[in-house]
Amino acid sequence: MLMSVMAHAELTIEITQGVDKPTPIAVVPFAWGGSFALKEDVAQIVSDDLGRTGLFSMMKRNNMLSFPSQQNQVFYRDWRVGGTEFLVIGRQQAIENGQLRVEFELYDVLKQQRILVERVTGNNNNLRDVAHYIADKVYEKLTGIRGAFSTRIVYVTAQQFGNGNVKYQLQMADADGARPITIREQSQPIMSPAWSRDGTKLAYVSFESGKPAIYIQYLSTGKREKLQSFRGLNGAPAWSPDGNRLALTLSKDGNPEIYVLDLQSRQLNRITHHYGIDTEPSWTPDGQSLIFTSDRGGQPQIYRIRLASRDIERITYEGNYNASAKLTPDGRFLALVHRGGDNQFHIAVRDMKTGRLDVLTDTLLDESPTIAPNGSIILYATQKGTRGVLGGVTLDGRVRFLLPAPAGDVREPAWSSYLQ
Repeated sequence: MLMSVMAHAELTIEITQGVDKPTPIAVVPFAWGGSFALKEDVAQIVSDDLGRTGLFSMMKRNNMLSFPSQQNQVFYRDWRVGGTEFLVIGRQQAIENGQLRVEFELYDVLKQQRILVERVTGNNNNLRDVAHYIADKVYEKLTGIRGAFSTRIVYVTAQQFGNGNVKYQLQMADADGARPITIREQSQPIMSPAWSRDGTKLAYVSFESGKPAIYIQYLSTGKREKLQSFRGLNGAPAWSPDGNRLALTLSKDGNPEIYVLDLQSRQLNRITHHYGIDTEPSWTPDGQSLIFTSDRGGQPQIYRIRLASRDIERITYEGNYNASAKLTPDGRFLALVHRGGDNQFHIAVRDMKTGRLDVLTDTLLDESPTIAPNGSIILYATQKGTRGVLGGVTLDGRVRFLLPAPAGDVREPAWSSYLQ
């Protein structure tokens, strides 16, 4: 999907907390009788995807009594003995022009019913995509929520070398941290990456010229475009839902304010007018309002401004610090960085309907929340020992995980929308 890129060490997801009673499921190795070796174990990737959610207990292969690949080979008693409630089987077949056909089936063991059967086509080079697609379908069938295993994440890594030298990299990877590639590498900081809704572009802040400037990266061609750089702060780009505008934080008029840039006409509109610091804009799903952080009330809190009327309302009141807010795709929940009575920064979620605020994490120095496109998981930056790592938590706080990298700090995550 990208220009020339550099491989980078993968993030590794470590579940730190799961649900009390995960659903037992088995994913049997998919049958393959072809004349060449497959580059990926599709069934293992599906099992890993489902297992990393913390919602499922995956049966190990050495505990399986049989390895069915067809419906007439499924003997429910074999799976009930091991306590399995759901079963995934599959088969892979070479077809014309180097293509592969992968068929998979999902069974309810307790009801003794086949509840899902589907066929997908791929090739030996994109079997990981095929596996993520299958995991998405199984996850949706069992939970009623669309899966997000086929999406992507971006993040920034910083690795220190001798004499104070630091290498910054903008990385992109599968949602599970696999297949990372380097989009940008430099010796100056990179900050605030943000996906366009269609997944074809990134906006981010780079200090490569010695001062902050906002760039747009076109992922299919590798082309970079530098937006007009103003005096002072140029930061926090956020794509509108239609992809035609960027919300920005600029201090060109002397104070950090929120602006909206029309990417076609290049018309820049100032949205906020206040002596306080207004920053970190994000869009509501309908594109009619912006959520932002402001200290206009004396402490950083979350506000919403309606673009048509410029009416402003304060959203958060609990705690002495609330910032970096993002809405779930349905607009129901607001993920944010919250500091309360323990004077520590945690990830919290606010129910926009009831006003309830729940703190989801107990790690330290949590920041930069980003939300999966199905609204199920918040990914964020945190600390593990002295290193920056990524953490994840479900919106109900029941499942938590970490994504440490082998070396360096990992910060500034951003989760893509569903890729077309």
